[in-house]
Amino acid sequence: MTKIYNQYSQKQIRKDLRNKMTAPEIVLWSKLKNKQFNNCKFRRQHGIGKFIVDFYCPELKLVIEIDGANHFFDKDSEKYDNDRQKFIESQGVKVLRFTNNDILDNLNEVMEIIGQKIF
Repeated sequence: MTKIYNQYSQKQIRKDLRNKMTAPEIVLWSKLKNKQFNNCKFRRQHGIGKFIVDFYCPELKLVIEIDGANHFFDKDSEKYDNDRQKFIESQGVKVLRFTNNDILDNLNEVMEIIGQKIF
């Protein structure tokens, strides 16, 4: 059986992504890290199969994705995102998606939505 989480071949890519987080990712990470949100452990830039997700909580099997502008204007990105989400959900993992603007303009609402999925 192939290891599905954090494959070694993606280690450097995950590290690079953690070092180059976008502003919305930094804002959300500041609320999720160190079990400070409902005592849930979140990981950033976590590998699931061939995909790397923005945030993942193993105990809840919950992925949080932040979509930038390129997700809405590129047809290939839309198909990739759909295929990616189908694969992740086929592993029994729930996916929550937010836009950059959601994070930057409505962080309290985003945190409330995440909290509803936790309980």
